[in-house]
Amino acid sequence: MDYFDRHIKDKALSLLGKFPILAITGPRQSGKTTFARRLKPEYTYVNLELPELRSFAKTDPLAFLRNYQNGVILGEIQWVPELFSYLQVLTDERNIAGEYILTGSQNFLLSNQITQSLAGRVAMLNLLPFSMHELGDLAKGQSWETLVVNGGYPRKFQFDIAPSDYYPNYIQTYIERDVRQILNVMDLGNFQKFLQLLAGRTGQVFNQSGFSNELGIDQKTVNSWLSVLETSFIAFRLPSYYRNFNRRILKTPKVYFYDTGVLCSLLGIKRPEDLNLHFARGALFENLVVLELMKKELNKGNIPSLYYWRDNHQNEVDLLQEKDGELLAIEIKSSETFHADFLKGLKYFQKFAPESKARLIYAGQLNQERDGIQIGNYWKI
Repeated sequence: MDYFDRHIKDKALSLLGKFPILAITGPRQSGKTTFARRLKPEYTYVNLELPELRSFAKTDPLAFLRNYQNGVILGEIQWVPELFSYLQVLTDERNIAGEYILTGSQNFLLSNQITQSLAGRVAMLNLLPFSMHELGDLAKGQSWETLVVNGGYPRKFQFDIAPSDYYPNYIQTYIERDVRQILNVMDLGNFQKFLQLLAGRTGQVFNQSGFSNELGIDQKTVNSWLSVLETSFIAFRLPSYYRNFNRRILKTPKVYFYDTGVLCSLLGIKRPEDLNLHFARGALFENLVVLELMKKELNKGNIPSLYYWRDNHQNEVDLLQEKDGELLAIEIKSSETFHADFLKGLKYFQKFAPESKARLIYAGQLNQERDGIQIGNYWKI
């Protein structure tokens, strides 16, 4: 596989010209280091996972940073949080735009340290696995079921690894490693069960008490375990929309996964045809669409404003997006055949938000407008 340009490239180059530091975070193996080195091949690359370099940076951070300056990529910097304060001082002294690119996998630690030490000096970008459009010809013409099972991790495509080989090893190697390092989980078997249960409830409201009862753990532990998955870019919460339009609304978030290949592996799905009669078929398609919209915004350097909406009468819209002062209501259906009742929830929502726009994204081929609602295939995202 040739290297694919990431759509975040233009934004990254723009920010490098304005800030002394660019931080790139995201899941393990999402391509952060490859991207940074392709973005600035003339920069010195320093991998802080190497014990000798990590030791140097920890014991004498000032000497380390004076040794590495004027164009440096610092990989996995979350392992040496001592560097952040010194980066603040030295970049203020030198005042050079684009002097450092930082990469790291653990979102919470990296963001927390940056908030404390580097506010105003650093630009942050999130790099997720490949989007459908980044994959280009490798994805075009494939069914959505194939796209979902394959996921988007670069190494899987680089070495043409079968999903059934790649993702179980990814889960074992990276998720469990991060869990041990971020949180002292003694019973990894129970955590793995929690992860599988969560996968089975993708696209559903996150019910802490339900997980607590099934696993025999308290709700505080359930919430902390989900936070670990968010920290490691494995799963995320989609909040409910905050405006109630004078109606009672459900405020509990839904849960989705940052990669559908990981999600399929957790559900025991190995081949696209396994999805034909699978109970999570619709949820997986929904996860794919939500992810593509999220990646599109992140690749522009934007914070995605994505929500769902449900009132106390179970009227629901799968996805709401606020963008450029407008509200877009989106219904997501995995069916290839259009049915008029697909528009029911959107029409109901527009009664309370007449200024909103509405869209149906589904697996069929219609590309038209009906009753003011745009209907289109998922490739038209």
